[in-house]
Amino acid sequence: MCFIYPAAATVAKTLLLWHPNVIYSLSKTMLMKKVIFVLILVIAGNLAIGQQNTGFKQGQVISPLVSGNAVTFKLYAPHAQKVLIIGDWEAGGGKGTLTRDTSGVWSCTISDLPSDIYYYRFIVDEVPMLDPTNVFERRDVGTLFSVFIIGGGKGDFYSVNDVPHGNVIRTWYHSQTYKTDRRVTIYTPPGYETGKAKYPVLYLLHGSGGDEEAWVGTGSVDRIMDNLIAQGKAVPMIVVMPNGNPSKQAAPGETKDNFNYRPAMSNAFPGYKDGSYETSFKEIVDFTDSHYATKAEKPQRAIAGLSMGGFHTLFIIADHPETFAYAGLFSPGINFSTLNMNYPAYQHLDDKLLQLKKDGIKLYWIGIGSADGLLPSVNAYRAKLDGLHFPYQYVESTRGHLWTNWRSYLLQFAPLLFRN
Repeated sequence: MCFIYPAAATVAKTLLLWHPNVIYSLSKTMLMKKVIFVLILVIAGNLAIGQQNTGFKQGQVISPLVSGNAVTFKLYAPHAQKVLIIGDWEAGGGKGTLTRDTSGVWSCTISDLPSDIYYYRFIVDEVPMLDPTNVFERRDVGTLFSVFIIGGGKGDFYSVNDVPHGNVIRTWYHSQTYKTDRRVTIYTPPGYETGKAKYPVLYLLHGSGGDEEAWVGTGSVDRIMDNLIAQGKAVPMIVVMPNGNPSKQAAPGETKDNFNYRPAMSNAFPGYKDGSYETSFKEIVDFTDSHYATKAEKPQRAIAGLSMGGFHTLFIIADHPETFAYAGLFSPGINFSTLNMNYPAYQHLDDKLLQLKKDGIKLYWIGIGSADGLLPSVNAYRAKLDGLHFPYQYVESTRGHLWTNWRSYLLQFAPLLFRN
């Protein structure tokens, strides 16, 4: 609005300078009406110009076009020399080459895609870009991807369906360990706000490069939980997703650094694998129990995480055997040969596992892809568990270190929780 009134004043002043004979022949009342009328026109015109994107129209090129298990991508780029596509599907190594028609539209079709949610980007003359006609996108670490869903299977669990919905809350807790407030994302199940029931809690941890937004944004956790609960495949539960980067209060853009803090892999941050996050995790549990309607006891708590979060899960439950009854290690980033054993959180692991076994654990679940580079380390850890006669469930899926596996692991893990 600060740009509108000077513009109106300028027009009024111009009228007085350019049309003196007309102006002086008008009565004072008519002059005021004339100026007010001009002001109204100018303000209306400025408002119309000032509103962003008022001229938006759906273009003729629509991408992606999903048909059954096939998807067609299109891009209008008449001056481009080469257009490729890269995605996280398995067929063709997740790559495709687009061809151009006479109108300058490039296209290609990928067929036989299993039901899932998929991420992709175009490469136009060596320059990566989002699909400009697809408004749906997700951030993974520091990269944005366009997305689409193939239904008829797992993809249905990542979609919004006509079922009761839970809520996603962003809130803050105070950490005595880090002497600051830290941000946490919390999913509450359908009916939580209107009822008086208490709920079990799953603490769900992100991987390196992630933050408290990762499981909601890239992991589709709210949709997964809504659909599992609606189908009776999972017990209604609260899901707590904290930030696992000790030196960062919150996700990029949500801290006092504002846009100066850009996403990076967690090993670039101070506090990475120094044990402080694992030993201080009880702060998050205490905050949750004091602010939410939880069943605040060990049999009603689970913890799981992917990659770095799987590493955190391993040591958090080992350091707090009295706190959690369920653990899920999704492609856990464990390599003990590179771990600094001077930190107390990582010491005496065998003794801690034996204590955990003695105290009782309902489920210790490990999942990893057959093409995951962490598989040798996971197999070495399984050998340790076998030597300790420590009970666990193991699932080996296909493919590698990918979100398609971690979402699938949550689909398998969540229904196993809090059943007795």
